[in-house]
Amino acid sequence: MAIPRAAKTQRRTRIQEEKGEQILEAALEVFSQHGFRGTTIDQIAEVAGMSKPNLLYYFRTKEAMHRALIDRVLDTWLDPLRAFDAEGNPETEIRSYIRRKLEMARDFPRESRLFANEVLQGAPHIEDELKGPLKTLVDEKAEVIRAWTRAGKIAKCDPYHLIFSIWSTTQHYADFDVQVRAVLGQNLSGDGRFEDAARFLEQLFVDGLMPRHREPATEGDEAVSGR
Repeated sequence: MAIPRAAKTQRRTRIQEEKGEQILEAALEVFSQHGFRGTTIDQIAEVAGMSKPNLLYYFRTKEAMHRALIDRVLDTWLDPLRAFDAEGNPETEIRSYIRRKLEMARDFPRESRLFANEVLQGAPHIEDELKGPLKTLVDEKAEVIRAWTRAGKIAKCDPYHLIFSIWSTTQHYADFDVQVRAVLGQNLSGDGRFEDAARFLEQLFVDGLMPRHREPATEGDEAVSGR
């Protein structure tokens, strides 16, 4: 994570911590609306309610503010996937994952748009994280899903595309919230829309993944199992 300039020269005081957070809050607001390329330091300083020189005392560049926010978003965004428990019941784990992702769409819409804008630009600032830590974590959880499949706990599926599908459907409620509320109309666009979405996505993913019957083991499977 990018370290504010003041933190490099001395131990930060409570006021300095608060100023740093004030700047990042303003930067999040501007970046989520205009993207990295469309954002200027002057815009962030105006939203933060401070002078440009004062802002630059804490963060030397626009890139430093953006990177600090992206690092936070990545860490927060991956928490639900990290919690995916190989020892848990697949139905419970998948339901929990869907709901936690929807809660994030509800509670962190600006962070979601910040991340989406970065990816749409080709992920120039986080490509290494996507190909490194993110890929490693997704590979690990894909193996969990494969293990559930081999054990007959869920139907056969491509674990990567399952994860991608949950990402895309849940994040839609953050990135396209204006469209969702417009289409649903006044009676259906309140906070209950997230509960409605959760019930539908659980029906779509969980019910669709529950095995109707266990498929017979192949000769190769029998050889591996020693039967």
